[in-house]
Amino acid sequence: MAVRKFKPTTPGQRHKIIGTFDEITARVPEKSLVYGKKSSGGRNNEGKMTMRYVGGGHRKMIRLVDFKRNKDGVPAVVKTIEYDPNRSARIALLFYADGEKRYIIAPNGLQVGSTLMSGAEAAPEIGNALPLQNIPVGTVIHNIELRPGQGAALVRSAGNFAQLTSREGKYCVIKLPSGEVRQILSTCKATIGSVGNSDHGLEKSGKAGRTRWFGRRPRTRGVVMNPVDHPMGGGEGRASGGHPRSRKGLYAKGLKTRAPKKHSSKYIIERRKK
Repeated sequence: MAVRKFKPTTPGQRHKIIGTFDEITARVPEKSLVYGKKSSGGRNNEGKMTMRYVGGGHRKMIRLVDFKRNKDGVPAVVKTIEYDPNRSARIALLFYADGEKRYIIAPNGLQVGSTLMSGAEAAPEIGNALPLQNIPVGTVIHNIELRPGQGAALVRSAGNFAQLTSREGKYCVIKLPSGEVRQILSTCKATIGSVGNSDHGLEKSGKAGRTRWFGRRPRTRGVVMNPVDHPMGGGEGRASGGHPRSRKGLYAKGLKTRAPKKHSSKYIIERRKK
């Protein structure tokens, strides 16, 4: 995986950095695993704008990605690695031995033709999904469940990985990408390896139009509004004092928003780094 830098032949090319798409082997998705995505443009059922700065963008198809990996004991061959417009990572199409097809998030280093397996008997190799209790301590993992059978909820975006650091009774201790260290039940599944497309964080759109292709409209900063429109608005000249806050007056930086009595707080050993 690498990125392409462009010669400044136009203003839009000057700072543009995008991926090479070298690893992608198919341009058209598997027809049985996609359906059309309906975009709202930020409007509700009455047609009124309820979410600002949303609209436009390229048409998308939803790819049905298997986050549960519950086909235990059935080997699958990686047929293609494809682009997915709905996420930063790439996806891989698996052909199972019984004829079923499924998409999974493509880990780093996964090759077309590789054989993958899920379940407690699977080997701890890249792309295989198995319970945390069967994964060796120190292994790099992604696609981690929070509840057994729920499906992967943690560590799913491009280049991310977590590490299984130790075991304590029926729990495993996981170090997450944010720096948070927490306990997760040993019966929860995780996938071996890190998420692919690790150079995604180096990309730069190069021009405003590319952001519009993603369905994001121009965003107006609060400090350039009038006092009637935003708590940070108004003032003579370029005044931008005071504590950063949202349009509704809530602090935008430094305010803890996590519920203090949240049930899962007891499983967090070490908070994420600020």
